[in-house]
Amino acid sequence: MHQITPLDHTHYDEMLAPDQDTRPSYQRFANWLNQAPLAWLRDKQSEADTLFRRVGITFAVYGDESGSERLIPFDTIPRIISASEWKTLEAGCIQRVTALNRFLHDIYHEQDILKAGIIPPEQILTNAGYQLAMQGIDLPRQVYAHIAGVDIIRHSDGGFYVLEDNLRTPSGVSYMLENRKMMMRLFPELFANHDITPVEHYPNMLLDTLRSVAPAEVDNPTVVVLTPGQYNSAYFEHAFLASQMGVELVEGQDLFVKNGHVYMRTTSGPQRVDVIYRRLDDAYLDPLAFNAGSMLGVPGLMSVYREGRVSVCNAVGTGVADDKSIYPYVPDMIRFYLGEEPILHNVPTWQLRKPDDLAYVLAHLPELVVKEVHSAGGYGMLVGPAASQDEIEAYRLRILEDPANFIAQPTLSLSTCPTFVEAGIAPRHIDLRPFVLSGKKVQLVAGGLTRVALREGSLVVNSSQGGGTKDTWILKEDITC
Repeated sequence: MHQITPLDHTHYDEMLAPDQDTRPSYQRFANWLNQAPLAWLRDKQSEADTLFRRVGITFAVYGDESGSERLIPFDTIPRIISASEWKTLEAGCIQRVTALNRFLHDIYHEQDILKAGIIPPEQILTNAGYQLAMQGIDLPRQVYAHIAGVDIIRHSDGGFYVLEDNLRTPSGVSYMLENRKMMMRLFPELFANHDITPVEHYPNMLLDTLRSVAPAEVDNPTVVVLTPGQYNSAYFEHAFLASQMGVELVEGQDLFVKNGHVYMRTTSGPQRVDVIYRRLDDAYLDPLAFNAGSMLGVPGLMSVYREGRVSVCNAVGTGVADDKSIYPYVPDMIRFYLGEEPILHNVPTWQLRKPDDLAYVLAHLPELVVKEVHSAGGYGMLVGPAASQDEIEAYRLRILEDPANFIAQPTLSLSTCPTFVEAGIAPRHIDLRPFVLSGKKVQLVAGGLTRVALREGSLVVNSSQGGGTKDTWILKEDITC
């Protein structure tokens, strides 16, 4: 029998209750795990690593001078969520993304939320993610964030909280799908004993979503995935999703604009493109509209887009809504646009552009997590309790140079899940990224990407910072003991 104990009672353990009893959703799995020899589990972990490397599931780390690609560590112990818990998560994600899409349409049209004084206009109109070129453009179904990744943590109180919203080019869904495939291959007996909701239909849902927002006059839209190229850190995912959807993976040089439409170069001649699932940032999409030096985009794309003759997913200008300085206002967006109370709560957040918030944060840096408002991937942040005094003082100087560029949050006690590590099985901190699709309707597959901080005590789950991933099981029905 494997001895698994929580880190301490200040963290919510997904598998074990404070009295050391196994939670009902984990009971069957725990019985299986206690019978599994540790050496056999280690062999299965090694087999998974070999298979992932053979398939090519790697990523590049920006700034790594070696230029080498790394294998994202995969943990063979799943994260299990009950049916009732998922029902709440699903409703909360749908509510949140619906409000964010309403917000994006509003700020590029009537700007009612600004006129109502709920968000200071300067925080939107001078935001680096706000694209003036999008003002007045009417998008199909008024959807801007067609694919959204909502990062969720479970706190010590057992409640789920949204850590941030990813609305530009959220990544990680390929790992959700490959993790499930790997678990079914390695442990088929587990799936025979657990009634787990499937996720493998996600590519079909994604394709249906993309096709549903094609220009109105198109009956049989052509969809492509636009990638920056093979040197992008998420290139595996770009190629994977294009293959799974049965559509072409293209680079900017494969597309051109002619007679008011976008075309793809093919061996049988030009083919009109109706929907572009883009995996590159706004600045690189069209050198005639944004970064003139970009070699990755399509010259003239924005002129076709503005005329409604091609759909771009996610829409240009969505970045303003996932800026960390806008995050604190999402609960107010839900109330303003939907007339509802948020189902999922935000993490308390200090905005350092506010003098009182700045003073508090500077006085409590060793206790807080501080983030740059435009950062991603775990970069550019200070985790106060884990930082040295020198690191804290250096970060203090960065804040003072431009306070508006930072937010701060309490150091959260992310929940833990049993994880296979060198010494055996031990708790490690995790989060969850469900993927929400918005088109004809707002929907998501039952699951998401569970990321795990593999270093003991670490709260940073990002793969670029040494984190790994787990399969996420959503049970079809609650289990009672």
